[in-house]
Amino acid sequence: MLVSIFYFILAGIAEIGGGYLVWLYLKDDKSPWYMLAGAITLIIYGIIPTLQEAPFGKVYAAYGGIFIALSILWGYYVDGITPDRYDIIGGVVSIIGVLIIMYYPR
Repeated sequence: MLVSIFYFILAGIAEIGGGYLVWLYLKDDKSPWYMLAGAITLIIYGIIPTLQEAPFGKVYAAYGGIFIALSILWGYYVDGITPDRYDIIGGVVSIIGVLIIMYYPR
């Protein structure tokens, strides 16, 4: 389970980080190197979920919840946007969904 969670977090950082680099290039007039670095990071993101043991659909459904929570954290730590109580509640609900989808015993 810990390895699986590690892959989810790594994939989330790669997707959000890659998207953020592309965002900076397009919105903040950063160097084209940002776009290239973002594209490469997004390719790496596409590979990381294949390291999971579960089937594709289950991994991507659960990853959606991880992405929500990590995006809230990214907004706080990188963009300085303080989440309100509804952001936090939504993030917690999404993590509960991940736990149910991926790890609830069947």
